[in-house]
Amino acid sequence: MWTAIALHTTPGVPEFMEPEIALVTAAVEMDVLGIGRDDQAVTDAHPRPDFKRRILEAFTDGFKGRPDTTFGTVNADVLAHFVPGFQRIDFVEVILNSSWPE
Repeated sequence: MWTAIALHTTPGVPEFMEPEIALVTAAVEMDVLGIGRDDQAVTDAHPRPDFKRRILEAFTDGFKGRPDTTFGTVNADVLAHFVPGFQRIDFVEVILNSSWPE
């Protein structure tokens, strides 16, 4: 379960892992992003008033105190959008500024 949770914000990886890991990602993608959502009856039975704003607010509140944990995931997009002054960790800059000599 830890692996499923750790990887569900890293696109392209979980689908090639154990079925439980792939399923967690597929469920999150449907629930949050609407990928694969075909059944309006589910939405009719379980309406989601103001869901988009509320889920983004929850994400922001969860990440803003630990912004470095968003590196390499889609979570950095949330902070970039909602937290003024947020600076992404740039992978290229990490490489260029590493302590390795040339």
